[in-house]
Amino acid sequence: MIGNIFMNGNTGSKPTFRHRWQQLDWDDVTLSINSKTSHDVEYALNSEHLTLDDFMALLSPAALPYLEPLAQRAQQLTRQRFGNTVGFYIPLYLSNLCANDCTYCGFSMSNHIKRKTLNEQEIEAECQALKKLGFEHILLVTGEHQKKVGMDYFRHYLPLIHRYFSSVTMEVQPLAQEEYAELKTLGLDGVLVYQETYHQPSYQLHHLKGKKQDFHWRLETPERLGRAGIDKIGLGALIGLSPHWRTDCYMVAEHLLFLQKQFWKSRYSISFPRLRPCAGGIEPASLMNDAELVQLICAFRLLAPDVELSLSTRESPYFRDHVVPLAINSVSAGSKTQPGGYVESDHHELEQFSPNDHRSVKQVAEALVKSGLQPVWKDWDSYLGRHG
Repeated sequence: MIGNIFMNGNTGSKPTFRHRWQQLDWDDVTLSINSKTSHDVEYALNSEHLTLDDFMALLSPAALPYLEPLAQRAQQLTRQRFGNTVGFYIPLYLSNLCANDCTYCGFSMSNHIKRKTLNEQEIEAECQALKKLGFEHILLVTGEHQKKVGMDYFRHYLPLIHRYFSSVTMEVQPLAQEEYAELKTLGLDGVLVYQETYHQPSYQLHHLKGKKQDFHWRLETPERLGRAGIDKIGLGALIGLSPHWRTDCYMVAEHLLFLQKQFWKSRYSISFPRLRPCAGGIEPASLMNDAELVQLICAFRLLAPDVELSLSTRESPYFRDHVVPLAINSVSAGSKTQPGGYVESDHHELEQFSPNDHRSVKQVAEALVKSGLQPVWKDWDSYLGRHG
């Protein structure tokens, strides 16, 4: 019965997450999070299956004194679900052209930086460099420029890139459902699309020009991905963009559970990007310290034990080495955030943001092994399928 109700691709008159989001009053959610007590936290920690209300408690200021038992439970669940393995991926920046003006991004059209889009020869060189490092999972990243780095560009180069790697995901401008379906036939496995913030006033404040100004088009993107049958859908909020990071992260949890019910065939990934320095960057509207980020990551593991939790090179080596063993099962390493960065790594003026972990891929892998974890470069073949 459930399979008939929640089928990928069957839209009918089902509710959308936009409807759910409209029911969630930002100020009420913020008040609810801040009103949670130690009793609520202890109840959540002892619950076998967390509700969103339990998650709210673990996300609250009241849960910070319980960081040790929270981390222990998160680590236990992570080892149960994923063993000692941690998947490795690396971003491949194809272009820093962008038709949006966003206050927090180095690629913003108003920033006077050098612009570059990789051609076929340059893409081949980047792929070969990453292949030599051992990567099988690649994340393609571009600025959002529909005309110069849009579907025609992806149609041309995605098959080329797919020949090199076992898994190809993308973090580009939101596309239409039929465009995602077409890209899937060309080798696309997953798409990361961060809402940036679920607080619409903050969203409008930071998106000044371009298609990205359309809050609802972006909000509805994961549902278009689900209907297109994309295997993995990545969610996240840019922590620090809104005045209340806890509320934003609670909205991510609402979004995740909604999508899991509607599009149960897809897998999901959650990322935890904190604002990092970039050209023309802004100061965060709300600050999250390291202990609070650990709290957030562990709370998500308790809420969604089977979901991929990812940590990028935005975070420091010290933080990553100590937090990955707790609850993370996907990391990037050796990342360059500019087009052509793996062949010509000295062009920092092309960067989207400055990474915080500058270690080599080998150094990151060795650190994981030292902590008892096993780096995984490839964990599936497309011809084997993913669903029973």
